[in-house]
Amino acid sequence: MKPARIAVICIAAVAALGLALVVRAMGSSSGEPAAVAAAAPAEPPRPMAKVLVAARDLAPGQRLTDADLEWKDWPVDEVNPAFITDGSVPVPAAEAAAAPADGKAEGAVARVTRAATELAGGGAKSEYFGSVVREPILAGEPIIGRKIVRAGDSGYMAAYLEPGMRAMAVAVSTETAAGGFILPGDRVDVIVTVELDNNNTATETNRVKFASRLVLQNVKVLAIDQSTRAADDQQAVVGATATLEIAPGDTETLALAKAAGTLSLTLRSYADTAGPSGRVGPARAAAAPPRPSEVRVFRGGEPEVVSIP
Repeated sequence: MKPARIAVICIAAVAALGLALVVRAMGSSSGEPAAVAAAAPAEPPRPMAKVLVAARDLAPGQRLTDADLEWKDWPVDEVNPAFITDGSVPVPAAEAAAAPADGKAEGAVARVTRAATELAGGGAKSEYFGSVVREPILAGEPIIGRKIVRAGDSGYMAAYLEPGMRAMAVAVSTETAAGGFILPGDRVDVIVTVELDNNNTATETNRVKFASRLVLQNVKVLAIDQSTRAADDQQAVVGATATLEIAPGDTETLALAKAAGTLSLTLRSYADTAGPSGRVGPARAAAAPPRPSEVRVFRGGEPEVVSIP
């Protein structure tokens, strides 16, 4: 074999060997399992509580309804003890605020009682219907006790009154209050019954007479005794007083009517509450009984009837 051919074969063999080494090196490096990046551990979800908030801007004097309130998810660790929650999730801040001040451990009975109280009260949104806004509350702002007045709280009646109106109580009974079927929130008319003076000396005509007239019409009943809202299943409320919502100019009329005679309340239909409200006739007409149209005068034992225009 010629030396030139031998040299070519040697060079080819060396090149093939080198190529094999290169391919092997590349194969070994690419065949190594790639390092899998360790995934960072996911943070556990933050526990959320349901907080009662304003569904829209609320102005002072406004009465809360279902459309004014809503539940909103709120991080438990950010819930203020003054917030109102539905009680479904324990709130550490509220529990810390309710802990005894002396640092003593709370007994099992006390814990059970407090838990039952929390579940029974405060969590139902309907418990706040009818409450009156004391301070402005913005949409999305949590409802707190300082900014609302609930029924039974001090100052509730002053907050419940419509702006510019007055509250005045009158004595009632079952007979003078439509048998007890007048409930807080109803509309009534006020009638006064007065006793007329009769100075006639004839036995057959010397009888007590009465007259009645309408004093106020279509006035709102704020409360019967101290009840400002009847129970859902309550159809009648029997009390000794009824608190009425009247205009400032009608307070004198009602006071005069109370002094003049007996007051009776007549219940108005729900379909008949859109008419005018307040005083009927002159302001002092309720205290002045109507004059008799005829006077019997005795002259020489003979009666004579004199008409009065």
